[in-house]
Amino acid sequence: MAWYLLNIAILTSLVLLFIVTRQTNRRWSKINDYLGIVTNTVNSVRYGNLSTKIEEISHPTYQNVTDSINRMVDTLNDREKMIIEYQAELMRQNKLLESVINSLSDGILIVNEKGVILRATPKISTWFGVKGADLIGKNIFDYIQITENISIERLNNLDIFIKHSPANNFYISSIKLSLDDNKKRYVLLITDVTNERELEKLKEDFVATLTHDLKVPIVAESNMLNFFLDEKFGAINDKQKLALLNMKNSNKELVDLVQILLETYKMKEKGIQLYKENIMLNGFLTSVIDEMQPIAENAGLKINFTLKRDIKVFADAMQLERVVKNLISNAISHSNTSENIDILTGELPGFITVSVVDYGQGIPQEELKLIFNKYYSAAKKFRKIGTGLGLYLSQQIIQAHGGEIIVTSEENVRTEFCVKLPI
Repeated sequence: MAWYLLNIAILTSLVLLFIVTRQTNRRWSKINDYLGIVTNTVNSVRYGNLSTKIEEISHPTYQNVTDSINRMVDTLNDREKMIIEYQAELMRQNKLLESVINSLSDGILIVNEKGVILRATPKISTWFGVKGADLIGKNIFDYIQITENISIERLNNLDIFIKHSPANNFYISSIKLSLDDNKKRYVLLITDVTNERELEKLKEDFVATLTHDLKVPIVAESNMLNFFLDEKFGAINDKQKLALLNMKNSNKELVDLVQILLETYKMKEKGIQLYKENIMLNGFLTSVIDEMQPIAENAGLKINFTLKRDIKVFADAMQLERVVKNLISNAISHSNTSENIDILTGELPGFITVSVVDYGQGIPQEELKLIFNKYYSAAKKFRKIGTGLGLYLSQQIIQAHGGEIIVTSEENVRTEFCVKLPI
């Protein structure tokens, strides 16, 4: 009996074990099937198919995971659409910027510190006679010649010659790119100024021809006025003499204007010709001041000059006299006070200085950097005749000597033009 009960117990245990095992296998089978679906979905998303989702599953244990994965796919899908829109907008902006740059009349390059070309616009390819893709990696100096031996980062409106271009007037400038890496890169801007140079040449030729033709009748008029003042044609009264003297002064201003225009043209064509000699500064300045003193007295002023140690300077006497006279003339014109004009001399290491100081209306700070520009003139503000070439010519003459003119001014107080010449 005991044996029979034992057999029944064992048989019952085996049946129960079979039932539990079968149910467990079915559960693991469902889990494996679900994991397979999840794996396939994740792999599909991984390779870019964001339309794949897990179908709704009624089992509550799997539903939370299914919902989370499907929400993740929706989020990724939305973000991909946003990225595509951003990329499309960036491409549109890039094409617009590229079109604007390519339409510029100037040529643009990007180079490294050794001059190797990294990018170039179509205008550069046209001027260099090389296709754009073939320019990349080439050295900029294989195609251009710079008039001065200067580093890339210091290029600033310098004349260059492009070897393969029929045009022969170009400017080049450089701008250093500020990027996050430590590499040095520069934007080079090349401008074709051939037409501007030709137009400027035509303009200067016209002005030179016009002033040359004007000089003859103006000089003839001056001679005739002298005949009247010398009473060659009969006696004149005081009122007539005063009128003739005023006409003579106006005529002299016209002669000076015509002469300075002609000098500017000659300097442009041939440069400044210097004939240097040893000059004792005290005697030289005394002579110039004696000649300018009557003009100052007519304006109610006096030119003061205190002799100091006599200094010898090697310079072109005629050109230096022109500079000093021009500076004194400007001081007389712009001295609207009773304060006299001072001429000062001094010495710096390797240089001598000659300063002309007036105590008139002065020069605004924003104009100080403009006064040596060609044709810039403040005379018209005060209804006075002036071409704006006097200071330009003076600066060119002193620079040809290896020196410079420095100006300092305080409005309605004091203005000083200091000429520095090498000893």
